[in-house]
Amino acid sequence: MRPRALFLVVPVACCLSGWPRLDAASPSGDWPQWRGPARDGLASGLTPKASWPETLTPGWKLKVGTGHSSPIVSGDRVYQFSREGENEVVRALDLASGRELWRQAYPVAYEMNPAASDHGKGPKSTPVLADGRLVTFGITGVLSAWNAADGRLLWRKSFETSHRASSPAFGAAMSPVVESGRVIAHVGGDGDGALVSLDAASGAPVWSWKGDGPGYASPVVATFEGVRQVVTQSQNALVAVAADTGALLWKLPLRTPYEQNSVTPIVSGGLVVYSGLDLPLTAARPVKKGAAFTLETAWTNPDVASYLSTPVLDGGRLYGLSHRKKGQWFCVDAASGRTLWLSDGRKAESAAILAGAGVLFLLDTDGSMTLAAADPAAFRPLRKWSVASSATWAHPVVLDTGLLVKDVDSLAFLRIK
Repeated sequence: MRPRALFLVVPVACCLSGWPRLDAASPSGDWPQWRGPARDGLASGLTPKASWPETLTPGWKLKVGTGHSSPIVSGDRVYQFSREGENEVVRALDLASGRELWRQAYPVAYEMNPAASDHGKGPKSTPVLADGRLVTFGITGVLSAWNAADGRLLWRKSFETSHRASSPAFGAAMSPVVESGRVIAHVGGDGDGALVSLDAASGAPVWSWKGDGPGYASPVVATFEGVRQVVTQSQNALVAVAADTGALLWKLPLRTPYEQNSVTPIVSGGLVVYSGLDLPLTAARPVKKGAAFTLETAWTNPDVASYLSTPVLDGGRLYGLSHRKKGQWFCVDAASGRTLWLSDGRKAESAAILAGAGVLFLLDTDGSMTLAAADPAAFRPLRKWSVASSATWAHPVVLDTGLLVKDVDSLAFLRIK
């Protein structure tokens, strides 16, 4: 199987009693980071609808450049990170009209791995917006913080002198997260990287864990056994470090063909759910014994395996795309790991999967979005929308008023009426 360039970058699970706490959600309508307000693929503020339209109404469309970085939204603004020529570009747009409010660019030379040439020169990482700062992570591992109001550069870090390579073989794809005023990112390249924490205001280093190179997944932050933890797929492992110090808490070997660990970890009922190319969907429980953590396997489901697509947890069930049978939609009980249903095969090569208001938004890489019921009984498609005329590797943004969809070189707003 030919290795693919990755855009994946990661996971509010509901803060139910007894569930580990993830980052608090943003105000309804905001989409400030990878996979939404709580990095879990849930459009938690979406208003349920009695019916969904047969088609979406075109709003605006703007050429913004290439890349797999997903748009993010705060209030009446959209932020998009992309590439134009030999520059990485970050811009702010008016959500209602698509009008450009500000634009910044900086030069980035990049040579693609031949096995990843189909996916272009990035960027593949989705920005994060917190406390008025927009943080971007470029294809070569350049980490930048911008003033979200006017685009002014606040600070920038690059890592080519501190590691043998500044990005992994297929380019940096990890999306940074902000936790307690700190930016957390996995920097460096194959065989030599560091999970780092930087002060969000200044970029000053806080801590660094150098136990493995980066994968293509994005970190999530959750609390297990009273300890706040950064959990991610690194190059060779599923790993957690203490959010305040960076000290290693637990580590599980996780190897995939071509070293393509790319699925964002999912936190569910005290479990960490993970998968990868040719690896079954698996759940493990971090357990504290004395001063140390151990990881106990709770269940393994050989029916499904996630490759480039991260499942979404909704109502205690995991909905996702397995790469088996050339792409099968699936539903798995998150507590037991039991398969509830599998669709027919050949559904999609890869997909961005979101949920909200009782439905699933399944955007495949061919520009088609399937709207399906979040139903544990069966796969029930409700609508199929054509949302782009070129490839759609970036995650969409789902709002009450419509969808933001990034294709090969454009960003479009499609209205729900």
